[in-house]
Amino acid sequence: MNFAIIGCGVIAFTHAMALKALRDEGCVLYGACDIIPEKADAYAAEHGARRVYYDYRDALADPDVDIVCVCVPSGIHGEVCKAAAEAGKAIVCEKPMEITPEKIADVIRTVERTGAKMQCIFQRRMMPVAIAVKEAVAAGKFGKICLAGADLRYYRDQAYYNSAGWRGTWELDGGGALMNQGVHGIDLILWMLGDAVETVCGSAKTVARSIPVEDTAAAVLNMKQGGMCVIQGCTTAYPGFSSTFYLHGEKGSVIFNDEGILEWKFLDEAEAPARPDMGERVGGAGDAAKIGNYGHICLLRDIAEAVRTGRAPAIPPQEASLAVRVICAIYESSRTGRIVTL
Repeated sequence: MNFAIIGCGVIAFTHAMALKALRDEGCVLYGACDIIPEKADAYAAEHGARRVYYDYRDALADPDVDIVCVCVPSGIHGEVCKAAAEAGKAIVCEKPMEITPEKIADVIRTVERTGAKMQCIFQRRMMPVAIAVKEAVAAGKFGKICLAGADLRYYRDQAYYNSAGWRGTWELDGGGALMNQGVHGIDLILWMLGDAVETVCGSAKTVARSIPVEDTAAAVLNMKQGGMCVIQGCTTAYPGFSSTFYLHGEKGSVIFNDEGILEWKFLDEAEAPARPDMGERVGGAGDAAKIGNYGHICLLRDIAEAVRTGRAPAIPPQEASLAVRVICAIYESSRTGRIVTL
């Protein structure tokens, strides 16, 4: 199964390491593409890609490419994903799938019309503890969830934003601390809850960085089943802290972060689900280059199996839109000072 990486920036390294781990399973890093020829050449040389392209359309036209990994700036994910679907390629798309609900809907329509296989990268969903929490919520082990939340305190200095012209822009990054870094955690807490968001009240500000988008934000989400979910996100918390998730219900509570499970308590201990393993560390709180590759290994393996067997991938685009919808609602609430109905 030949993979081509489109966009040879920081996250492309994680994809290369994941494909290296999957080599014995038939997943091959076949091609590398970047509009900056030196970056594509260097990436291909470092990771052993056989083909090099300087225009993504050339990669899509190569009949030997089976799957493309879209690692370009967020604001052009949709453009490349739609073209890949039209070209008959399977797709792996980095987060966020796109930067507005309208653009996401456009990608979904194209994928559904063409029948393309598309995997969206939300690697935190692959954490054993996250899977265990989702299953426990669905089984009613926590009872009614009263309060849940995600504390997403990253650190990115001004040099990080200056390192690439698209970073920290509305046009290509879609936002700041929430849309780029926090989208993973927002997706995870909502996925674990499995509940619909009714209203959003939020504030997003630029406090410390010289960027047009937010570096600090907070929001309260009212959920359909009656509970509340609190989101905090920033890129101004030196030196960067483990993302922390919590769910508090009538019958139990869980708190965990990137380092381990802090609380796993249930009112009825005899009926409590087994305490899960944490799995490998996610990383990246203080440095984007230190993101772990366990989740990418799982999701790249999954898309290859989906292509081989004809089944749907683990995270198709239809399941990857909620976090972006919520983030855009937080931005709207912050701009207008009003509660936004989702």
